[in-house]
Amino acid sequence: MVDLSVNLAGVTLKNPIIPASGTFGYGREFAEIYDLDILGSFSWKGTTAAPRDGNPQPRIAETSGGMLNAVGLQNPGIDAVIREEVPRIAKIFHGPVIANVGGFTLEEYAENCRKLNAVDQVAILEVNISCPNVHAGGKNFGCDPHAAAEVTRAVRAVTKKPVFMKLTPNVTDIAEIARACEAEGADGLCLINTLLGMRIDLRTRRPVIANRTGGLSGPAVFPVALRMVWDVYEAVKIPVVGCGGVDSAEAAAEMMLAGAAVVEVGAANLRDPFACKTIIENLPGVCERLGVTKISELTGGAHHG
Repeated sequence: MVDLSVNLAGVTLKNPIIPASGTFGYGREFAEIYDLDILGSFSWKGTTAAPRDGNPQPRIAETSGGMLNAVGLQNPGIDAVIREEVPRIAKIFHGPVIANVGGFTLEEYAENCRKLNAVDQVAILEVNISCPNVHAGGKNFGCDPHAAAEVTRAVRAVTKKPVFMKLTPNVTDIAEIARACEAEGADGLCLINTLLGMRIDLRTRRPVIANRTGGLSGPAVFPVALRMVWDVYEAVKIPVVGCGGVDSAEAAAEMMLAGAAVVEVGAANLRDPFACKTIIENLPGVCERLGVTKISELTGGAHHG
């Protein structure tokens, strides 16, 4: 019998499979087709202080190896999420929830995390530092070690919950960003967010996405995500959440061997709403083939020969 349970910064999950933020909403649509309690956790839709309509359409484009999106953090705002969505989540999922938090200033990040500190079912704060810093010319917080450290310090000061910083891959050295977050008290790291990309419509000779660029996700980014998880695992001592192109139990195991303590599944949920359920069901067989009886034994296994 394979033990699929894992410990993530003191939070016990029944298995390491977590639907990624932005691909699972607040869980309601998926709860209509399967029991969400089979999941280790899920990361809810990126939430900001004020409601956001998101970017203009079209904001989704398919590619041969995945998809581009420029949704733009569409969400009802932190107060509405706490007031309306959290009680709904409690009815459809009874495990620990990961709250994905966005922000455009240090103050906004801190205030959002302060409010979520009082929400019992939220077990982990996943702080998305791929957002543009409005006080620094729109440069993403996650692209600069100093800015990433500032956000980490700000949210760490207002919450007792584990803080995981979600890192952008659109940097020269992601390990440098990871070390900066660890130094300021991050309990863990989530990587990667989407890679910046675009498509052009041959007929109109214009970008397909109204925002011009979007985030690339799906199988095409898996080798990049795997390499970055490997690099960050070697650079820090805090746990890593691996995300990017995972679409099978085998890919999840590979991500764990690279250093991930748990694995988030993103674009695969949009292609197949049963993706996470299927991966969880197939994990025991993969572990048996790999000769492990406890899945947590896979984490970092490729680093040890």
